Amino acid sequence: MINDQKDNLFQLIKSLSKSEKRQFKLYVGRMGSNNDSKFLNLFNLLDKSPKYSEKLILEKGVVTKQQLSNLKAHLYKQILISLRLNPIHQNVRIQIREQLDFATILYQKGLYKLSLKVLDKIKSIAFKNEEKYLAYEIVELEKVIESQYITRSLSNRSQILIQQADQLQYQNDLTSKLSNLSLLLYEKLIKTGYAKSDEEFRETTKFFYKKLPVVEIENLGFREKLWYYKVHVWYSFLVQDFLSCFKYASKWVDMYEESPEMIKIHPVFYLKANNYLMESLALIKYPEKFKKTLNLMLRNINDSKLVKNHNISSLGFLVHYNNLLNLYFMQGNFEEAKGFIAEINDGIKKYKDQIDEHHVMLFYYKIACLYFSLSDYEKSIIYINKIIKNKHLKMREDLLCFTRVLNLVAHYEAGFDYHLDTQLRETYKFLIKMNDLHEVQKAMIRFLRSLGEIFPHELKDSFIKLYGELKQYEDDPYERRAFLYLDILSWLESKIKSRPVSEIIKEKAKVMNRKEKRSINVL
Repeated sequence: MINDQKDNLFQLIKSLSKSEKRQFKLYVGRMGSNNDSKFLNLFNLLDKSPKYSEKLILEKGVVTKQQLSNLKAHLYKQILISLRLNPIHQNVRIQIREQLDFATILYQKGLYKLSLKVLDKIKSIAFKNEEKYLAYEIVELEKVIESQYITRSLSNRSQILIQQADQLQYQNDLTSKLSNLSLLLYEKLIKTGYAKSDEEFRETTKFFYKKLPVVEIENLGFREKLWYYKVHVWYSFLVQDFLSCFKYASKWVDMYEESPEMIKIHPVFYLKANNYLMESLALIKYPEKFKKTLNLMLRNINDSKLVKNHNISSLGFLVHYNNLLNLYFMQGNFEEAKGFIAEINDGIKKYKDQIDEHHVMLFYYKIACLYFSLSDYEKSIIYINKIIKNKHLKMREDLLCFTRVLNLVAHYEAGFDYHLDTQLRETYKFLIKMNDLHEVQKAMIRFLRSLGEIFPHELKDSFIKLYGELKQYEDDPYERRAFLYLDILSWLESKIKSRPVSEIIKEKAKVMNRKEKRSINVL
């Protein structure tokens, strides 16, 4: 990906919608003296510019070089204030903070009763919406006021506030520990991927249970349960316990089904819960339930009552299209999936400032696999090269490794085998460096290395031999990850039977559908 010179102010201006720009100008124009101000002129100039250029700003005479830094900072602040006043950005958290600021002002003016009245009202809202960090701030301010000015006749007022503070402190501390653990597990997954051996399994398990707080699940509130289920989802992914992942992701989604009002309050966690549920369903290959989950999620996030912003829109794009690809892969509908690759590329451009590089490359990897399954090996190599040539890539090591293996097979299939020996050596060195050389990869490299010594009439027997060698690893807890990224076995079957790989996968999908109907109730 190209790294253009980026300026924070310029990025913010370019992220504004037409209505947000109009509101900003109305906000600035509330005082006539601002209509021809320097910061408004700078705003108009940057809004019309295709890219940030300090040279252009100075040439236009909007501001001197010495004043530019301060003017940009002032404009940046004014835009944020304007956005804060925009109804589309007014969520419960912002509304509570605003009222908390008002209560603080009333307290500072000595209007204690009025301040407590505001605090009591927003405290109820904070509790209802699981905003317990803000609720703790509210209770602490109530304690400050009560300690200076006796306002209530109730003798147990102090005890109520102390109990609330203690309870909130415990809940916030628990949430902090769980969110810390979640972040550490996520970092581990991004860096190294799934556990690759018994040693890594034991290490991850020991780490997880050492950090996991002891809780009674029935005593947890919505927010604490959310984080509790989330850390179990991450742990289950790491140790490749996909049924456990399905179990905890289902519990997470069920919380929102039982409290649908929480979808509007915490839409990000709702999207992530569904994403993890669908990912687990893809891993255990239950396409029908996967499809129902995807359709229900799309119906909820497209609800007109759900406030849309850049964060929700970009995350919605990721979850929608990533899982749409997974669904078509499970069904073997590769030709149909090819129809929305243009939409994915458009979305990547549209949300380039919101989507991290890892997720972009994950899209490219899946598109490469899609074209590979359609026997369009040249297009597959185009998307593979987008990953391999990215020198600044922050991506899961296991996916980087399987990209290299896919690259070898795609070049072989495309007939680009004149540099195969060089690519084999480079791939082998890369895998050794990553410490990710598993039996499936070794077998694939041995096979590709031996191609030069195999006569055409012996090729089918070689495919059969390789298939038998790899089949034994299909259910191996550490080797099976190879088949999650690239369906090598279906490719080999297509070679042995002289049939398109998409047909092989479609037949397997029908078998999985029958299996799903028999066993999903057990789960």
